[in-house]
Amino acid sequence: MGRVPPHPDVSELDLQRVLEALVDPVRRSIVTQLAAIDEDVKCGGFDMPVSKSTATHHFKVLREAGLIRQYYVGTSRMNALRRADMDAAFPGLLDALTARPAVLA
Repeated sequence: MGRVPPHPDVSELDLQRVLEALVDPVRRSIVTQLAAIDEDVKCGGFDMPVSKSTATHHFKVLREAGLIRQYYVGTSRMNALRRADMDAAFPGLLDALTARPAVLA
């Protein structure tokens, strides 16, 4: 695996921070897309109605909240849903979130 930006440990996951990250419809969409695809996706592989710089911000918020793990493959930053970590810390949260597709405003 290539370079890896910092991620919170499972013991550091905070429900308030996770919920604040998920309040944004673009970020919820990223999480639901990752859950539906069930594989790692590069940043440019998501359907998002925002600029590249705004998307970068959204990925950072999700990573810092512990919802996604990011790593590099060559020059591509890959994104993986931290489902096992989220399920361990907050059982049922991701299932409830991904039960219905996120609607972008």
